[in-house]
Amino acid sequence: METQKTNVVVIGAGTVGSMALWQLSKRDGLDVVGIEQYGRVHSHGSYAGESRVFRTAVHEGGTYVRMIQRSRELWRELEAESGRSIYAEVGCLSIAPEGFPDLETALGTVRDFDLPHRVLSTEELRAEFPQHRVHDGDVGLLDAHGGGLRPEVAVMSALDLAEANGAKLLFNTPVIDVEERPDGVVVRTTQGAWIADTVILASGSWSSRLSPELNELLRLQVLGLTWFMPKQPELFAPERFPAFLRDAGSVHFFGAPSFDGYAFKACTNPEWPVYRDVSEVPTTHTREELIRIGQRAAELFEGVNPEPVRQSVHHCAYTPDRLPVVDRSASGRLVTIAGLSGHGFKFSPQLGEWAAQLAMDEESTVDPRFALPAHLSRLAETGPYTGGGH
Repeated sequence: METQKTNVVVIGAGTVGSMALWQLSKRDGLDVVGIEQYGRVHSHGSYAGESRVFRTAVHEGGTYVRMIQRSRELWRELEAESGRSIYAEVGCLSIAPEGFPDLETALGTVRDFDLPHRVLSTEELRAEFPQHRVHDGDVGLLDAHGGGLRPEVAVMSALDLAEANGAKLLFNTPVIDVEERPDGVVVRTTQGAWIADTVILASGSWSSRLSPELNELLRLQVLGLTWFMPKQPELFAPERFPAFLRDAGSVHFFGAPSFDGYAFKACTNPEWPVYRDVSEVPTTHTREELIRIGQRAAELFEGVNPEPVRQSVHHCAYTPDRLPVVDRSASGRLVTIAGLSGHGFKFSPQLGEWAAQLAMDEESTVDPRFALPAHLSRLAETGPYTGGGH
């Protein structure tokens, strides 16, 4: 089969790839091809699972604030261009004991960057958010620009717009290998080969299969999702129940309001080990894990049936310091976005914009710490990711 020519190939059409394709497709005269090993908007990727928490009051500190602010603008652009509802700005409520380190960091972030927010006392939390079983000494931080994202809708919208703008999208087409040559980058697939001026690698948990440089850097962590049915589902509707982060002792929950009208998302994770390859990752919770998660949910939320009505297990590639890889090779022909470390979907539009800018050799605001050589230098000092909190 003849090798076909194009300007840019994007490998992966999920979290970052869909956004990169959307951005690239806006550039006049650019021939763009997206290649996805599964179907359009599938259930295998890290983004799957109905909703994602969006927050500007990040407990990771100020590193991500500018990325998130730009992403918020781009989420609104994607909604306007697609005509679909993607970003429900219902707020994000963090609840934890007063002095809890992550909460203190988030409080510092909102103050340093002058982000709209409210700080709530124990009594105010109980009065305004009776859905939560608030413990004595708990305080809250309500991030006004936080809320819930609809990831499948977002990915579908970006892909539809890219295709409408002229991008060629190939689905159910696994990539076999990527070869950089003097005349371009060859991408071989099960359906033939392409040669491109530039290739963007945005294949998430599968990235290390195509980029050996990532083998030692990335590890896969398992992320479990669970949904519960409350006795009064109307209290958990988006207009009454913000997205949330909840810390009580060693237990961490995160979740989103009810978008389906009967169940809300409340997730915590068992102590799963980290893995090297997607093929090793478990595909479901054990019965014992679901019982334990349900018991914890019933302790933290009012009137909740402890048996999950839905559950799914996903994975994401982590770096040791949980900073993403955003890199352009020395030749300029290969752009890599990887290692989103469990918190990347909320700023995926910014990552997609960066991917397009790097592929086009345009000016960008990428943090130099995100470059692959910088990661590998730090890896030599810290060692690989070994697991930990979310």
